Amino acid sequence: MANTMVRSFLQAVSSEEVTPPLRVVQMEGLAVLKIIKHCNEFSPALVTGQLLGLDVGSVLEVTNCFPFPTREEDEEIEADGANYQLEMMRCLREVNVDNNTVGWYQSTLLGSFQTVELIETFMNYQENIRRCVCIIYDPSRSSQGALALKALKLTDSFMDLHRNNNFTGEKLREKKLSWVDIFEEIPIKVSNSALVSAFMTELEPESPVAQCDYDRLKLSTAPYVERNLEFLIDCMEDLSAEQNKFQYYYRNLSRQQAQQQAWLQKRRVENMARKAAGEEPLPEEDPSNPIFKPIPEPSRLDSYLITNQISNYCNQINGVAGQNFNRLYMMKALHEN
Repeated sequence: MANTMVRSFLQAVSSEEVTPPLRVVQMEGLAVLKIIKHCNEFSPALVTGQLLGLDVGSVLEVTNCFPFPTREEDEEIEADGANYQLEMMRCLREVNVDNNTVGWYQSTLLGSFQTVELIETFMNYQENIRRCVCIIYDPSRSSQGALALKALKLTDSFMDLHRNNNFTGEKLREKKLSWVDIFEEIPIKVSNSALVSAFMTELEPESPVAQCDYDRLKLSTAPYVERNLEFLIDCMEDLSAEQNKFQYYYRNLSRQQAQQQAWLQKRRVENMARKAAGEEPLPEEDPSNPIFKPIPEPSRLDSYLITNQISNYCNQINGVAGQNFNRLYMMKALHEN
């Protein structure tokens, strides 16, 4: 009986250690409004802030947030930023507000957020937090009548590869990691308490049409599409530069292999002559020779991020153009009637 109880207890402990995968990010409406207000006030400048909440099973609850202060470049940003975060979390704890860090939020311009800096921030957060997300808000995209809010996290396979800092082609093929496997988007669910929902129902105007509904009917999307195309062209140039790096690497590698084969052929002929003369053969590899020094392969991380960014711009252009065509056809039908 005792052995059975011990065995069941160990099984329960081992089952608790298994963390369920993150399925949804549940955000309080107040936190969403704080993020939108902060990002819109400083747009087009990029801002960031801290997310607070709870990690409950497969749901990451974001109940509150606070912005990081914007400082000049010559100030001690890192030290002041850390002190500010600690002071803010201490004040929130005193008033009985959730002060558990579950990630951070940041604004972006036309969806240009997939950078090495974002990955480094993720890795720094992962050292202290088991699971965290980054909430991305795009004020320029939201001005087109859609709430551009998304939650991102790094995939487990990419984090394992990043810890080893090995983004060579061989390692990527071994892990079967492509450019779409860097970030994982988590669905966002906005929730409010029953009291807040009742209060919002009372504040709701009698007219069923709101300003955001009129924003969706704007026919002029040319500036937004033009900026996306400009950013897309810049990314294509960056991707071309990355491809030139790999072409240069493979040319040098091919040249080195040809030099090594020529050197080995010469050394084998020399060894045959030494054997015929009864002398000791020389080794067929000479580490001191520059042609045997391995050429470092450039990292493919930048090209993966650029490809991700290109895909993001294409999706944005496709979405806006499709909606614009629908509005134009609707206006044409109205004029005909």
